[in-house]
Amino acid sequence: MRAPQPPEHGRAAEVRRRFAEEARSERPDLATLCLLVGAAADGTLAEAGIDAAQIELDRLAGQLPYGAGGPRAWAQALADLLGGRCGFHGSPGDYRRLESSLLHEVLRRRRGLPILLSVVWMEVARRAGAPVYGVALPGHFVVGFGVPTRRPTTAPQGASLSAFFEEQVLADPFAGGRLLTGGDAELLVAGATGAPLDASMLSPAAPLEVVQRVLNNVRAWAAARPERPDVSLWAVELSLLLPSHPARLRYEHAQLLVRCGDFLRGAAELEAYADVVAPVDAGAAERVRGQARNARAMLN
Repeated sequence: MRAPQPPEHGRAAEVRRRFAEEARSERPDLATLCLLVGAAADGTLAEAGIDAAQIELDRLAGQLPYGAGGPRAWAQALADLLGGRCGFHGSPGDYRRLESSLLHEVLRRRRGLPILLSVVWMEVARRAGAPVYGVALPGHFVVGFGVPTRRPTTAPQGASLSAFFEEQVLADPFAGGRLLTGGDAELLVAGATGAPLDASMLSPAAPLEVVQRVLNNVRAWAAARPERPDVSLWAVELSLLLPSHPARLRYEHAQLLVRCGDFLRGAAELEAYADVVAPVDAGAAERVRGQARNARAMLN
């Protein structure tokens, strides 16, 4: 398959503008943001393609039974439809493909990373009226069904986990929607981190948290491919448009601009980052200013 083509400069600016507007809206729309990530990656994804993806999510939601019932019934209905009849799932090979992080491609291929498959599950379920939310387990995103409730902070850890699995249901879209027991969730977390499952890991993930994690996955994909600084660059630029992001991301952005040959913008970004760092680490700020001077020297 032909790899996604980067968008033209003017269109890329429009994608970033729309992404920023949606990310800073009162109620950011997860599907729209993920599709705009796809548009940043793929210059062939025009407005008609974004609309078609939204329509496909609506079509899939229309195939769910009306008022499926409680959390377990909803989770099973989604697994039967998406994992069973439609064949949405993931495999280790999907981690090597950029398309696995792009919602429009995941809808087309019916394959993807855990978090993008979870976005499909959540968006289809939400359209059908299911009580659904994302759960950002370390290293493996899954979907929760039910109405999350606040747990007393004084409750013992085991009691909190037991109460959760009595009221909520977790499903793993990467495994075709397999319903997870508490033991399954513990194994997923232990496999990713070596640490035990903590009740705090089961909290619902906000849309912007999901999008940031999607962009982190794209950046990780590109970091393993030094020949693709263009992918790293647009992923970082979208991350910088989110209302909250680490300050060091500006430094990464500046370095990428230099790598991509935009020496003047890269130098200006390095100097701006040095101004931020200077009050807490004057030595680091001076080193960054040296990098800015070197970037400007590359123009000669």
